[in-house]
Amino acid sequence: MALALCLLFDPRTDRLLRELWARLEASGIRTLQSHTHGRHHPHLSYAVLLGWDLDRVLSATAGLPDEGPFEVTVQGTIAFPRGRAALAPSVSAAVAARQERATRALDATGAILHRHYAPGHWVPHISVATRAAGPALAVVVTAVSDLLPFTARVDRAALIDSSTGELWPLAGIP
Repeated sequence: MALALCLLFDPRTDRLLRELWARLEASGIRTLQSHTHGRHHPHLSYAVLLGWDLDRVLSATAGLPDEGPFEVTVQGTIAFPRGRAALAPSVSAAVAARQERATRALDATGAILHRHYAPGHWVPHISVATRAAGPALAVVVTAVSDLLPFTARVDRAALIDSSTGELWPLAGIP
């Protein structure tokens, strides 16, 4: 169970990513479309919390400045352990600084931040496949390569409980 501070995409990008999920699912590769509760959103996470007080986290995220929408260019595929595959977006130094501000604010609430999201350890990624080891990884890489490069636009943010899919929209984009 985790709570994530997620950046969500504009309708065009959301549709493109959901179409990618559907193509991979049709090839027998599990994606976020069918993972757990099936209510996942294409997203780029600033932070994943392993323990938290929701009221304190909501208050902290409400206090973050709205820095507005931004774009990232997806450049390739990242393969993580246990068959997880993701898109590799470029992020500017300004976006990396936004992520650090957000994680520091969340850390100040007493929340337990997943170590991969700690300042200086964040690897920006857009999750695609949940089980793509061996030959399946080649299918994912080919499907992603057919789309590259493309620009994704972040136009909103939310806190999302990964165990239920429950979503708390933020007023702005940290």
